Amino acid sequence: MLGARVWLCRSLLLPRAGPDLATSRRGSSSRDKDRSVTANGSVPMPAGGKGSRTNCSQPQKVSNRLINEKSPYLLQHAYNPVDWYPWGQEAFDKARKENKPIFLSVGYSTCHWCHMMEEESFQNEEIGRLLNEDFVSVKVDREERPDVDKVYMTFVQATSSGGGWPMNVWLTPNLQPFVGGTYFPPEDGLTRIGFRTVLLRIREQWKQNKNTLLENSQRVTTALLARSEISTGDRQLPPSAATMNSRCFQQLDEGYDEEYGGFAEAPKFPTPVILNFLFSYWLSHRLTQDGSRAQQMALHTLKMMANGGIRDHVGQGFHRYSTDRQWHVPHFEKMLYDQGQLAVAYSQAFQISGDEFYSDVAKGILQYVSRNLSHRSGGFYSAEDADSPPERGMRPKEGAFYVWTVKEVQQLLPEPVHGATEPLTSGQLLMKHYGLTEAGNISPNQDPKGELQGQNVLTVRYSLELTAARFGLDVEAVRTLLNTGLEKLFQARKHRPKPHLDSKMLAAWNGLMVSGYAITGAVLGMERLVNYATNGAKFLKRHMFDVASGRLMRTCYAGSGGTVEHSNPPCWGFLEDYAFVVRGLLDLYEASLESAWLEWALRLQDTQDKLFWDSRGGGYFCSEAELGAGLPLRLKDDQDGAEPSANSVAAHNLLRLHGFTGHKDWMEKCVCLLTAFSERMRRVPVALPEMVRALLAHQQTLKQIVICGDPQAKDTKALVQCVHSIYIPNKVLILADGDPSSFLSRQLPFLNTLRRLEDRATAYVCENQACSMPVTEPSELRKLLHQ
Repeated sequence: MLGARVWLCRSLLLPRAGPDLATSRRGSSSRDKDRSVTANGSVPMPAGGKGSRTNCSQPQKVSNRLINEKSPYLLQHAYNPVDWYPWGQEAFDKARKENKPIFLSVGYSTCHWCHMMEEESFQNEEIGRLLNEDFVSVKVDREERPDVDKVYMTFVQATSSGGGWPMNVWLTPNLQPFVGGTYFPPEDGLTRIGFRTVLLRIREQWKQNKNTLLENSQRVTTALLARSEISTGDRQLPPSAATMNSRCFQQLDEGYDEEYGGFAEAPKFPTPVILNFLFSYWLSHRLTQDGSRAQQMALHTLKMMANGGIRDHVGQGFHRYSTDRQWHVPHFEKMLYDQGQLAVAYSQAFQISGDEFYSDVAKGILQYVSRNLSHRSGGFYSAEDADSPPERGMRPKEGAFYVWTVKEVQQLLPEPVHGATEPLTSGQLLMKHYGLTEAGNISPNQDPKGELQGQNVLTVRYSLELTAARFGLDVEAVRTLLNTGLEKLFQARKHRPKPHLDSKMLAAWNGLMVSGYAITGAVLGMERLVNYATNGAKFLKRHMFDVASGRLMRTCYAGSGGTVEHSNPPCWGFLEDYAFVVRGLLDLYEASLESAWLEWALRLQDTQDKLFWDSRGGGYFCSEAELGAGLPLRLKDDQDGAEPSANSVAAHNLLRLHGFTGHKDWMEKCVCLLTAFSERMRRVPVALPEMVRALLAHQQTLKQIVICGDPQAKDTKALVQCVHSIYIPNKVLILADGDPSSFLSRQLPFLNTLRRLEDRATAYVCENQACSMPVTEPSELRKLLHQ
């Protein structure tokens, strides 16, 4: 059925994208494909964004209608000579009235190749004229409209060898796709057809073979609809958790990089969903060889990432991915969703290992977010760009803000190091430890545009002990010297032109960040971090929640003077917004034990069920039926990638909410959801590691850990901190303060039967409607939880 697209592609000679990671056995999402589209069929292209290249400052250029939008990405195109429309009825009506195909271009504000195509093609007057005469051109920020992005990315991936951004798709006036691709150079080259040629050929086909195009488009859409359906079908129950767990682990084990960690050759992405799965697998197989192997794979990967250049050793936080196997040279963009998830992964690594290396990394991530990605009202911005000008007025380059020459470091750190066995400066010590060289430590293979010659990415080459031994120094002295040196580099870097900041705030990613702060703060016993999570949740409730309807908004934007702005009409939330925010609120309740967050989570879950639940097939649709009216597909996300799929998170949420409330309908929904995704899990369990974790949690049942006591009392806090210090993914932590009228007591009447021993804070561990004997000492509770 999909052969129609093959014929069309041959007639148009469209370029093909890179390998389709969205269907690879490691389960990378299409979000991971943004940096692996192929320029010439063989060389992976790095990416990022050129927000500073917007032409808004050039008064001689005339703005198009995107000037009225709030999205940083759409505003970057507001001065193109293209007659852009935002996604909406006005554009669709024009296409139908004038009988023109729609040219849909999708990207985001920190995407390098989106901006390359803008500079080369969308700022080109001749190409603008072609688009304006023969097409209705629509620009979409994929982060604002993930539903639009996912529908047409599904088409591009199914009808070519991959996907990525920019995504360019040609649609009928009824929004059905008939041609799609990713980045196009402006003119024909030796191996790739140019964008201008593509437009001319599509124009010609539309005039001469329009009926054939429409028929083929309908056949492709019908085939995609059948292929993408996820439902319970005839199945009554989900598959065996033990079987899925084992198969997922085996698939990860086969793809593991023994030397450098991670689960691919290159490029390498941080994949928190995989690390979460491995930790969970370790816990349920602690006494087996496979359990030890799972723990080792996760901890080693986290350590290699933290020592590599994918981590910003000067300013903290993690870049989007590594272009090489060694985690050395990153794509320098920083995304909020990575920071939130990695803070959790490193906190859990600390729980499991007790090694403060991991807790230090987690604190560094949150320090970066607090400093660079935080709005004064408590919300969190989306991303920082990979590219920036090396100096003011210069053309932006990949990584310019982050890389160093030997000369710069020597000038910044000239102080002699006393006590070394040979003449040594602070700069030389830092360069040795972090692998800086005169010629630069970036291979030409990782620098296809030649922008990083002579530059260095800081990456830990030796342990502190080895560096200290090399120069006959004390380990603590070396630690102090390196930290002082990094601080001086950080201060010097403040004077460089900063990368573009995408100040859009997304409910889903803010939910992930609330989890990051709440879990890390709870694990490390740092109330300050839990306060950041609380402020983030307050921001969501104040600025991204409509009290009257109970609905979340997808986006809001940083306005002038610290204000918060919204689009008009507002962009309403998608499934991932509800699922990730509910998760964040449940994590925040367990960290703060303030039941108001739990109450709001329940209300949002009710709204989520009304808007997205598929009562016929089970599971949740990604978007509201009304919001996606006109789109040819209404999809359920079936991939845990750079972010977990919203259905996987929802499965966990439903289990936890059942644990907090005892409401049977949420348990029934969880079972139905897991059953709907049974075939996908059976076929490629490694594509859904987060859902396999939920399946295991369901079949093993959650622990209800109840602490009876005064929340402000020391003995209560000691028991709570004991719980937080242990890795227990499948649990709910409940505070019973003795008030029978409290929210949780009304939800779970059995809490009123639990008593404090000798008026001391007392803990109970309950499973399958049976509770343990009461304990009052943290050491006793620890033994109970380790059983």
